[in-house]
Amino acid sequence: MPIADILVLLDGTPASMHRLDIACTMAADQGAHVVGLRCINPLSQVMLYADPSAGYLIADLLAKLRTEALAQAGALEAAFRAATEKAGVAAEWRLVESAALDHIAVHARYADIVVLGQPDPAHARPGMDALIEEALFNGGRPVLVIPHATTLSRVGQRILLGWNASRESTRAAHDALPLLQRAQSVLVFAANPRTGVTGMGDLPGADIARHLARHGVPVDVRQGHSDDLSGGEMLLNEAANLGADMIVIGGYGHSRWREMVLGGVTRTLMRQMTVPVLMSH
Repeated sequence: MPIADILVLLDGTPASMHRLDIACTMAADQGAHVVGLRCINPLSQVMLYADPSAGYLIADLLAKLRTEALAQAGALEAAFRAATEKAGVAAEWRLVESAALDHIAVHARYADIVVLGQPDPAHARPGMDALIEEALFNGGRPVLVIPHATTLSRVGQRILLGWNASRESTRAAHDALPLLQRAQSVLVFAANPRTGVTGMGDLPGADIARHLARHGVPVDVRQGHSDDLSGGEMLLNEAANLGADMIVIGGYGHSRWREMVLGGVTRTLMRQMTVPVLMSH
């Protein structure tokens, strides 16, 4: 089943406009709609004071910031419509007056794939992965994270599928199937695989490769072994060796109180990615 709706979160930065270009190219390949989502939250820019005498000043500032944010959103919508028209793809614009973190999961549920950006390490701060975590663990849809510094305009020609026979990697492989079927090449890569009945069989990756081949995917299999590198580092090295323009993996997490946070391999890829990473949970 082809992809029909691609949701891309936009903030007007050059990086987000590049994400839009990638989403438009993908939509043109898949015959899909592109849904642009812009969230504005002027309240987050305002320091609230307990002093009642500051009330009118705060209200005036909020009104001013909202007017400015709406004007910027209007300019962004115009750029969005110009980009989608140039790409020849159907488009839908959504403007939400609230924090993106509060709405990304809801909007994700009405899309086939969600396109987000990698947090820029130059502006690292606590909770920088929260938006990706929210979309991944609560949205129920695959998330494609674009590196903040990528120059790629088209992705999905050479795909590396990280495989460990888990529920998450199985979900990722099937969520990515419309992309895998259109790829020039797909490599199933098992990093330090566990063999045997409770692992991935005598030839790790062969079972899922055979299944994907029956779906028309041009697939090959490789295993990697290292005592020094983590699974995430092995995936990144293999992607570089392959010249991959996309990595597909299961998105892993662990519980922290009532939240889910990114696991080790997933976090490594989010921090060090050199190519877009599609994750499913």
